Amino acid sequence: MAEAAAITPAAKQQGHFVPVLTICLVLLAIWYLACIPMNWVITGPKIEAAGGGAWSVLALSWNDQRPVIPAPHQIIVEMWNTIFMIAPWKVKSLVYHGWVTASSTLLGFILGTLLGIGLAIAIVHSKILSKSLMPWIIASQTIPILAIAPMVIVVLGAIGFTGLVPKSLISMYLCFFPVTIGMVKGLTSPEVMQLDLMRTYNASTSQVLWKLRFPASVPFLFASLKVAVAIALTGAIVGELPTGAIAGIGARLLNGSYYGQTVQIWAALFAASFIAAALVWLVGVIERITLKAMGARP
Repeated sequence: MAEAAAITPAAKQQGHFVPVLTICLVLLAIWYLACIPMNWVITGPKIEAAGGGAWSVLALSWNDQRPVIPAPHQIIVEMWNTIFMIAPWKVKSLVYHGWVTASSTLLGFILGTLLGIGLAIAIVHSKILSKSLMPWIIASQTIPILAIAPMVIVVLGAIGFTGLVPKSLISMYLCFFPVTIGMVKGLTSPEVMQLDLMRTYNASTSQVLWKLRFPASVPFLFASLKVAVAIALTGAIVGELPTGAIAGIGARLLNGSYYGQTVQIWAALFAASFIAAALVWLVGVIERITLKAMGARP
């Protein structure tokens, strides 16, 4: 007991940090080594022209302007130049493109959450919907989003909806599914004894929902929201690809692919991952605040 008490929070944090740092360093070393054979198609003739040598191999493999796989430091430099060295309202700024995609993601995430919760409530309270609607909800996720996105963009564009709305609907289509499944599981999580007790108190269906089912479903809801918000970002990026958009992470990826700017493509991909991580973290913060307000143990 004394030894366990002697372990400080700083020591625990270091115990988690060191393994993660070690794995990151190993992956970084593998990445740098992989750049040499992967970029050889481009750098091979240049290395031979330079007379060969280890220094020429490393310098050219890790610093080519249009590599097959950019070195990590090239991505860092590209992100630094497009995030901190350009005004955020400029078209060349990665902050500007990130905000365009994040706005579509958040709107689609909100719409998908509301749709998922509404469907879950309907399914839980109706056996007919449970048997008829749930299979269609599951089947909807078997259709590739790359096949749906162009049709959604074209149809909505024909009736005057362009810009934020089509991308948000694609995000909503992707993220409503985990919310629906999670909420159905959460709303049906109360035990039979608890439901019988509510009936003993002569509680109405709405009272059972708000006083028992919904509080019991909160942990399931936030677990689903963390998945949904990341998928919503993917939907927003996919929604930007078939539109020829000039703004957004998807537009940044398309622009980089058109002109062979692989460093720009990888920087956009890393920016998307950071946005997703930030959104998941934000959902986690809201979860902790909500559970604390509900009286849950820390």
